Amino acid sequence: MSKESISKIYLIIEKIEYIEEIVKNNGTISAALEDLVTSRPATLMHLTAIAEQFNKLKQSHADDILDKFDKDDLKDLYDVRTYIAHDYEGVNLSIIEWIIRFGLPKFKTQCLKVIDKSN
Repeated sequence: MSKESISKIYLIIEKIEYIEEIVKNNGTISAALEDLVTSRPATLMHLTAIAEQFNKLKQSHADDILDKFDKDDLKDLYDVRTYIAHDYEGVNLSIIEWIIRFGLPKFKTQCLKVIDKSN
């Protein structure tokens, strides 16, 4: 595992933790997504950034890292990134809420395992 690839994993964890903080500050995921001025845009941008980091890992052929993640989960995350980028107002917030509630904790756990094995 290259240092550059591992740094992308650290950035993914950081972005997940930013989303966790946004949710915590708003009280619930729903409340965070209802805040049209600050919390929703920030959350969607962090989700986009997470997907972009995974895409960079794919482009750099970091298969040793990507093999630790479910390929369908990665595809779904990138599909959500595409919806955010191309149909911002049409994003299905229930999908975003599901990702925050169930997907991100799974990604975070997997990222932490990757980092643990790289040390």
